[in-house]
Amino acid sequence: MSSPRIVVAGSANMDLVGLAARLPLPGETVLGDDFVMTPGGKGANQAIAAARAGGACTFLGAIGSDAFGVTIKARLNASEVDTENLRTSYGSSGVAVIMVDRAGENSIMVSPGANSSFAGLSATETAIIAECDVLVCQQEIPVDTVVAAAQAAREGNTRVILNAAPARDLPPELVAAVDLLVVNENEALAITGTPELDMAGLLAVVPRVVLTMGGAGSWYADREGRDERIPACAVDVADTTAAGDAFTGALAVAWGEGRDLVDAVRWANAAGAACVRKVGASNSLPSRAEIDDLYGRTFSA
Repeated sequence: MSSPRIVVAGSANMDLVGLAARLPLPGETVLGDDFVMTPGGKGANQAIAAARAGGACTFLGAIGSDAFGVTIKARLNASEVDTENLRTSYGSSGVAVIMVDRAGENSIMVSPGANSSFAGLSATETAIIAECDVLVCQQEIPVDTVVAAAQAAREGNTRVILNAAPARDLPPELVAAVDLLVVNENEALAITGTPELDMAGLLAVVPRVVLTMGGAGSWYADREGRDERIPACAVDVADTTAAGDAFTGALAVAWGEGRDLVDAVRWANAAGAACVRKVGASNSLPSRAEIDDLYGRTFSA
């Protein structure tokens, strides 16, 4: 079977990760345990996750002309992600400052840098999207670019996965082009505007939803009436930073391979769990073999 063709249109950052016993309170300084600098950004992470999970992945986005941009592109290339059409913008690359405590919880501040310049899709970028099996988008790039990418996918019969992170308003023209929405609990509440989780409210917006719930697993539902809770895989947690990106990238590959979506979510759960066993973003994203191993031990027993 040939590898599914995945295209990710999104952000690329350099992640500056500090580890400490606990996260600082406002105005407080805490002494850290360690520091890691690694390429990240939700778009680049999801592209690498998809490639490592077995997809033939292309990344569309923008890096800066600085040393961070060189390192980000090198990490993508080393992960066998196609960067032929990755843009370079004069100035700073995107940067994420991340604090992680010993329980694996994190706090993140992102400076978009070159990601803000990723606008006005070219004819080549539009054609790439239309020729792929699955498009993955997030919300760390200009919303007009997300809309344009999703509409190009719809015109080319490419399935659209939107990871609506970070939470912000979803334009009607974007919602109309989304096939599968991936959100965590905070993002779900922002979309429905309700004080409690409302899957019916999400399904009023898009036809299929995956709600990621960390250690509680995932929840898949669609307008055809499927409604299933999928348990998490039991692992020792080191850092949750890229777990959602590992999940989304693997989900795109599994769906592109033609798996039933509930089974695809199970496999994506295994990817997210395999990711949190390591510290960092793109360096912690699991291989297909690692995903298969954890999936088999959790769901095939």
